[in-house]
Amino acid sequence: MNYLAHAYLSLRQPELLVGNLISDFVKGRAQFDYPPGIQRGIQLHRAIDSFTDAHPVNALARKVFKPAVGLYAGAFVDIVYDHYLAKDNLAFPGESLLVYSQWVYSAMGDYTAHFPEKFARMFPYMKSQDWLTNYQQRTGIERSMEGLVRRAKYLENSQEAFAAFEAEYDYLEKCYHRFFPELLLFVNNYYRQLLTSPEKP
Repeated sequence: MNYLAHAYLSLRQPELLVGNLISDFVKGRAQFDYPPGIQRGIQLHRAIDSFTDAHPVNALARKVFKPAVGLYAGAFVDIVYDHYLAKDNLAFPGESLLVYSQWVYSAMGDYTAHFPEKFARMFPYMKSQDWLTNYQQRTGIERSMEGLVRRAKYLENSQEAFAAFEAEYDYLEKCYHRFFPELLLFVNNYYRQLLTSPEKP
């Protein structure tokens, strides 16, 4: 999962952040077991995913990975977009990615009682290995791809996908820059709608 993008798109709202990052580990109606703010984060995550999957630019980006990973192409696009976001000077000028990453880990740490079991096992590694900052490095993306393959049912290795990433590096970066501003606008509009109906998760 593209943890950095989902964190960034939580707009520095801690409960939105928690829901956004744990959403993939919360199935079905289990979302309603969480406090309203975290429920909103779970729903925001799902809205982001729906917008991302339907965007025509990402259909083009998925074609880069489809020969290597088939139906998992979208997940690999998500991973490489975290790399371009981490390198985006408009999002994280100077050293601010490192500062932001530490804020995320600290904010998440206040809500550990709400972590699903699998996320609770993973989070200490995310924090100690500083996954969010490491997305700046191509080696960090390579490790993320390897992790995705380990979790996938029908993939054996990530080497071909990583080679496709390197071969189409500039093209994928252009896809990111065409897509991400529109996603950010979508999220800001979505968040404004949440503020107009605070009683509804």
